[in-house]
Amino acid sequence: MTLSHPPQHTPATSATLGSLIRGHRLRIGLTQRELADLSTISVRAIRDLEKGKAQRPRTDTVRLIADALRLGPRSRTALEEAARRGQRAGGDVRRLSVERAAPPVPLYPLVGREAETGVVVEELGSGAERLITVVGLSGVGKTRLALEAAARLHEAGLPVLWHSGDGAAAGCLRTEDDLLPRLADGCARFLRGDGDAGDPLPELADVLGAIGGQGSVLVLDGVDTGVLDFGRLSGLLRAFPGLRLLLTGERPWNVPGERLFLLSPLEAPAPAAGHTDAAAVRFFLSQLRRVRPDIVPDERTLADVVWICHRLDGHPAALGAAASWLTVCDLSTLRNIVESDPAPLLDHLAGGPDGSRLQERVGRTLAALPAAYRTLVGDLCRVGDGEFLLQDVVRLTGRTLPECGRLIRDLLVSGVVRSSSDGGRSGFRVLCVVRASAGAAAAV
Repeated sequence: MTLSHPPQHTPATSATLGSLIRGHRLRIGLTQRELADLSTISVRAIRDLEKGKAQRPRTDTVRLIADALRLGPRSRTALEEAARRGQRAGGDVRRLSVERAAPPVPLYPLVGREAETGVVVEELGSGAERLITVVGLSGVGKTRLALEAAARLHEAGLPVLWHSGDGAAAGCLRTEDDLLPRLADGCARFLRGDGDAGDPLPELADVLGAIGGQGSVLVLDGVDTGVLDFGRLSGLLRAFPGLRLLLTGERPWNVPGERLFLLSPLEAPAPAAGHTDAAAVRFFLSQLRRVRPDIVPDERTLADVVWICHRLDGHPAALGAAASWLTVCDLSTLRNIVESDPAPLLDHLAGGPDGSRLQERVGRTLAALPAAYRTLVGDLCRVGDGEFLLQDVVRLTGRTLPECGRLIRDLLVSGVVRSSSDGGRSGFRVLCVVRASAGAAAAV
């Protein structure tokens, strides 16, 4: 076994900080944990220094490590000089990292979100908004929209830090760069107020300082806004005037300065309208080509596709799950199943035993609603196949018009209903996936 302190023919002053720390540590027989305990520095910091991930340690950090290693004057001077070399080189390294700070690569093309993406990009890119929260029902495409917006902002010259939360969809390839994803994750922990998260602001200042006067974008995808600390957000935005935040989640943060962006399902007009180029139809056809490239979208095929898209309310995850069933049935059979009982089709056949778990996630959204809202949704499911007007809510609840307006707005924000103009009037529709989940819950 060979210890990794600097070779004898290499001057100690030319060795890297990490190799010096590791060599001295192994020479006196300390583990990283023991060195951390002796120096009062975290094990993670020791590990990052030895691997070269941390390029700019503080002077106090170097002194504590030197004391713990019991270094003599010559070795201590070499350690301090190695730290200064890393600090001088750190700016260029970080500038290079920032220049390649790009969001993860999406696995699938974007379909039908041109207008929504343009609004998010314009508002964040211009700095008109510094905090945008994209909300919508599970599976509606929040992550894909954020990926597209982040990619366009990056192309416009804005570095992007990306954090994937517990609620993020698995539809992208995340970069393995050491510095930036770790920094984005640290910012997310900071905003959650995690006790052991540490303070990412000095490191964030180092990275953003390399950008000069440019702005930057921090994306927190699939986060639970209910656990985020607004006071820490305020401090973050004050400390970095060029920083903009893009969040995706199932509920708004409801804090001052938040720009709430409601993402509805894709456009799916009634079959009678004959919109074969609607966004939902284009999305379903893209799924169809992946599953059954042998099916030619002729007039009859398009008629079935338009009907299925409308019946499933243009909900992307529902359309993707339904399309997966074309591996075991033809399109006309699929339409018949959707017409009779679409609930079984909401389990994606390519998702293993658990399927896409779409109904389960939608069920959690319904369960989180106040009891009065759940009762109203159940009543609305029995009104015209889920389609209703404001007057229907007034009649069903007996509440005043302003109260009913707020009820509908809350249901729109939660994603369980969407706007509908099929009848030529401004109405609303309880999503098919919600009706299926509500029906399953009632049957238990």
